[in-house]
Amino acid sequence: MAKRLSRSEVPVELTWDLTHLFPHDNAWESELKATAGQIETVTRYKGKFNEGASVLLECLESLEKLLKRVIRAGSYASLKLSADGTSPDNQVMAGRVAALGARINSEISFVQSELLSLPGGTVEKYLEEEPGLSEFRRMIEKALELKPHILHPETEKALAALGEVLNAPSAIYQRSKATDMYFDPVVDSQGNRLPMSFAAYESRYETSPDIVLRRNAYASFTKGLKAYQNTYGATWGTEVKKNVVLAKLRGYPSAIHMLLKRQEVSIDAYNSLHDVILAELAPHMRRYARLRKQVLGLDKMLYCDIEAPLDPEFAPETTFEKASDIILGGLSVLGPEYTDIIDTALKNRWIDLAENTGKSTGAFCSTVPGVHPYILITWTNSMRNALTLSHELGHAGHSVLTLENQRLANAEPSMFFVEAPSTINELLVGNYILSQSTDLRMRRWVIMQFLTTYHHNFVRHLIEGELQRRIYALAEKGQPITASTLSKVQGDILGEFWGGEVEIDDGARLTWMRQPHYYMGLYPYTYSAGLTIGTAAAKAIRDEGQPAIDRWLEVLKAGGSRNPMELAEMAGVDMTKAEPIRTAVDYVGSLVDELVRSF
Repeated sequence: MAKRLSRSEVPVELTWDLTHLFPHDNAWESELKATAGQIETVTRYKGKFNEGASVLLECLESLEKLLKRVIRAGSYASLKLSADGTSPDNQVMAGRVAALGARINSEISFVQSELLSLPGGTVEKYLEEEPGLSEFRRMIEKALELKPHILHPETEKALAALGEVLNAPSAIYQRSKATDMYFDPVVDSQGNRLPMSFAAYESRYETSPDIVLRRNAYASFTKGLKAYQNTYGATWGTEVKKNVVLAKLRGYPSAIHMLLKRQEVSIDAYNSLHDVILAELAPHMRRYARLRKQVLGLDKMLYCDIEAPLDPEFAPETTFEKASDIILGGLSVLGPEYTDIIDTALKNRWIDLAENTGKSTGAFCSTVPGVHPYILITWTNSMRNALTLSHELGHAGHSVLTLENQRLANAEPSMFFVEAPSTINELLVGNYILSQSTDLRMRRWVIMQFLTTYHHNFVRHLIEGELQRRIYALAEKGQPITASTLSKVQGDILGEFWGGEVEIDDGARLTWMRQPHYYMGLYPYTYSAGLTIGTAAAKAIRDEGQPAIDRWLEVLKAGGSRNPMELAEMAGVDMTKAEPIRTAVDYVGSLVDELVRSF
């Protein structure tokens, strides 16, 4: 049985280069201490906002400088932990950053409290008097909108000081998932005994054409998850309870309302995405499941069979170098300003490609102001990796363009919009692959990859969002959230969506244990929003050419300087209506139609 590499055994060229952040841990140590010493540069303005607009401006500029240093130091520790969660040193570093973050949040909580306590009209007067405040206008106005929900300054300070404790559910989940979970080795159809891990299942075994391996891995995966279901049920239940209590303390109608307020999204838009997609996409996906069952010759369709390759003998492989060329070719339509960023990312070790014990599962992009983004992915030489990497590079390109054109205060877009720049990249690169080949099997393969993308973002993530919607409703009524509750509700949702076409077994019911998204507010459903916007923007680029490209680049440069509905409107998409959602659903239906015809 092949042994999984430890982090120290991984070739350095497969890892990201954290020396761009700090040359070594000692330099990070020095910066962490220096950052703690800089807190006073902000707190010295406490009680002085009534002295004039210039004082407020100086405070906000000092705060921004402090936050940049915090993010840089925090990213270094976080990225090291993501690369190897088994390392005690990395765990300690992450813990120290969390403690410092909680201290800083507590100390700077006065900024919002004192801003909101200024006499009526004062803030507006300051904005008129001091031109320098114009770049902080949106941040200030967003703070003012929260005024009805802000507690007493001392209470806010206490809650901020408890930040490390309040974020404990997420930390516990991530730490346990990376270091504690054990999975039995698995056997493939040839009798080979293979190592099993969370990352190996999701990146390789779940999509294996070998039904024996795929189902053995699924059984091992399910067994491993079951051993932790009560722990993770309590962990997620605590996260839900925390938000329900905070919402009540702050005077929101519900935790959902509180979390949507942070995203600047209405309850109607939130519900519309869930209701339209779950109802109208289900028939297309059931047809897709029937096709899979037929083509794969299955007696029953298990949850682990949803992503099995339909043409297993056609599994295009690619190296990272070849994939880089494909990605650059697909994104070249966006012009040199954009592709120069992507080229730099691909050539300068912004990306961690390794597979090693303790590495975080999935893929993500982490932005570091003043440096560059970092991307985590597990590279397996599959062409699918090229599409996943193009997705994460969409986040990277977005953040670089944003930070080149916006201050940190206006850099972060709403979670509702954040997946659009990544989705559009997948579509552009996928269509480029199609344009470079006349092979009908390649066309079918790309269509299946698109359906995989839509399955992940329109189905899996939205079902995660629906699970949140239902679980929060139960919690608001006082029902304790436990593993059995989560598994039952998860099973109900999957059963309703798949309508009997997929067997909902224990493994399917435990999918609530697979994602960290539940600890990130209402993150899961936003993938469907991003996919809707990205689908429409990609179509506009295809149909209109340069005008649509210019609009999209301006959207990327706008960052978080506008609310998500305004950003979507800039891209030509009206997300206040259901039509764009239905257009995206219809597009998925057309992909299923073509796939059915191809067999």
